[in-house]
Amino acid sequence: MGASSFPPYGYGAGFQPPTFPVVRLRGLPFNCSDMDIFKFFAGLDIVDVLLVNKNGRFSGEAFVVFSGPMQVQIALQRDRQNMGRRYVEVFRCYKQDYYNAVAAEVNYEGVYDNEGGSGSPPVSGPSRAKRFCEKDKLEYTEVLKMRGLPYSVKKSQIVEFFSGYKVIEERVHIVCRPDGKATGEAYVEFETAEEAKKAMAKDKMSIGTRYVELFPSTLDEAQRSESRSRH
Repeated sequence: MGASSFPPYGYGAGFQPPTFPVVRLRGLPFNCSDMDIFKFFAGLDIVDVLLVNKNGRFSGEAFVVFSGPMQVQIALQRDRQNMGRRYVEVFRCYKQDYYNAVAAEVNYEGVYDNEGGSGSPPVSGPSRAKRFCEKDKLEYTEVLKMRGLPYSVKKSQIVEFFSGYKVIEERVHIVCRPDGKATGEAYVEFETAEEAKKAMAKDKMSIGTRYVELFPSTLDEAQRSESRSRH
């Protein structure tokens, strides 16, 4: 289940749903990436990582969703272990804390349609039109970052997704963890920055059953990610 999916409501009065397998991290280095968190929890099965931003800047906090409660128990044992020179706090939190953080990021980045249907968190704050106007003002290079991809996505599917836009096929990079598993992110290079900006029209379109978020990125960020994936 992706970050945008909500469980069905209306559990029977006598039924207790299983605890949602999420932890919260605090004290992360400000240059922390998803990849650093995958390394910190090496050996555990991570479903989603949400780095918490405040006013567009990383706050040093994150939420990590695991595949089950046993994984959470092991993750909690890594409380106060170091990432770089900083020790990281790992503690339990509520499912709603995670959903609230997802909704806050959505409001800031404007990545959901208001018509997103039952699967979308409630959107408040600036109007959709204003948010998209702000997105238009961002500085574009030839590179876009994709997030929310199916873990099984192939390069050919990404090229097909951008059909009609001038993608440089050999510069499509799917981000992988150190163990070779995909993270759900990719970097795509276009022939020009203008072409990349046009391709933002595909923001929130689907590949398979998952909607895909697009963000302006840079060649430098793409190359750093590619280098980390190789290691």
